[in-house]
Amino acid sequence: MAKAKSAFVCTECGAEYSKWQGQCSSCREWNTLSEVRLAPARPGAPAATTGRSGYAGVTSREVVDLSAVDLSEVPRLSSTFDEFDRVLGGGLVPGSAVLLGGHPGAGKSTLLLQTACKLAQGRRVLYVTGEESLSQVAMRAHRLQLPTQGLKMLAETSVETILAVAERERPEILVIDSIQTMHLEDISSAPGGVAQVRESAAALTRFAKGSDTVLLLVGHVTKDGSLAGPKVLEHMIDASLLLEGGADSRFRTLRGQKNRFGAVNELGVFAMLEHGLKEVKNPSAIFLSRGEEQSPGSLVMVVWEGTRPILVEVQALLDDSPLGNPRRVAVGLDANRLAMLLAVLHRHGGLFTGDQDVFLNVVGGVKVLETSADLAVLLAVVSSLQGRALAKELVVFGEVGLSGEIRPVPSGQERIIEAAKHGFTRAIVPRGNAPKQAPAGMEVVAVDKLSEALEAL
Repeated sequence: MAKAKSAFVCTECGAEYSKWQGQCSSCREWNTLSEVRLAPARPGAPAATTGRSGYAGVTSREVVDLSAVDLSEVPRLSSTFDEFDRVLGGGLVPGSAVLLGGHPGAGKSTLLLQTACKLAQGRRVLYVTGEESLSQVAMRAHRLQLPTQGLKMLAETSVETILAVAERERPEILVIDSIQTMHLEDISSAPGGVAQVRESAAALTRFAKGSDTVLLLVGHVTKDGSLAGPKVLEHMIDASLLLEGGADSRFRTLRGQKNRFGAVNELGVFAMLEHGLKEVKNPSAIFLSRGEEQSPGSLVMVVWEGTRPILVEVQALLDDSPLGNPRRVAVGLDANRLAMLLAVLHRHGGLFTGDQDVFLNVVGGVKVLETSADLAVLLAVVSSLQGRALAKELVVFGEVGLSGEIRPVPSGQERIIEAAKHGFTRAIVPRGNAPKQAPAGMEVVAVDKLSEALEAL
């Protein structure tokens, strides 16, 4: 009998080592190596073969010219949600593996159950639950008033059993809720461990590639917001989506973190209602629900999420600090970039904030990842510092450099048009984004330096 070999895998970056060590040499994290049992190679195991679609993750024995590949062989299936399809890049791709992560209560199971019930009316769908009983899932579907005819259900955690049932049923869509509860008989570790999660996901992904089945996996999220399990799980799958939103908020944002078939950082917005998740067609409208009276430190900016512009409100609050080291708190923005922008404001704007506590918040729970929010952040800080409210019809975007210059950002014309659609009449933008002809009723102020933007206020 062959001796079982083992390796040590970092749960943060997926690096492998032959023996245990305290610190991972790749990501420099401590105590993140977990032992993984490597099953011996089975004699006579068949070689991997390509699926009917002939792409991604499986071995092909034929050499073809790239220009001869027929893209019409890879059709997309609609998930019945336009926002879900937007984040996926146009819909579900046969033979793809999609990982949906999120905090407990975010609505992962609700979203997939709604999708599965609607797709089951015209397609073969198999929903595998490893955390809930069949009666619990049926009660949720009844509460959400979903059509339950045609949806095949299975309560199982053994991957071998799931694959045997899937071979018999031949579903077009396979939902696994969740990957942390699945286990393989050949792996000795407990479900949810590094070895079980990785090998279970690999076995399910191989089945999806070979049978052109859409595989939807639910993944748990740790306290720091990353997907639980080994980092190598993200290398096996084709798309990694994160459903964000607290239990106290009725809105949920679905963001694409990795997508082989569409744009990364695409954003979809849903509202959690009594009958489940409902997609929000116009996200800018919900993020701009401001009061009639404008307060100092409040300003609207235009950010670019995936393939569309979204208007969000940024709020700044400055207060005299009793501490020797004033606080810098940013919710929805990078705190390190905030510290850099405050230094630029002092050096090139002549405004000192070293004795002030600075609090920054993006309304609606949106996380802004791009640099186009720099100018809006600084102008909101100036508004709060001087206690003077800005015009309610003002919108701002632009990147701020260390020398105080205002740099252009991508898709500036589309941002201005989106602001004009929502009734904004004045915009402060980088000169490189100034349009040749402004939209009707919109005054566009183009600036080159931070001092010019402050004068424009």
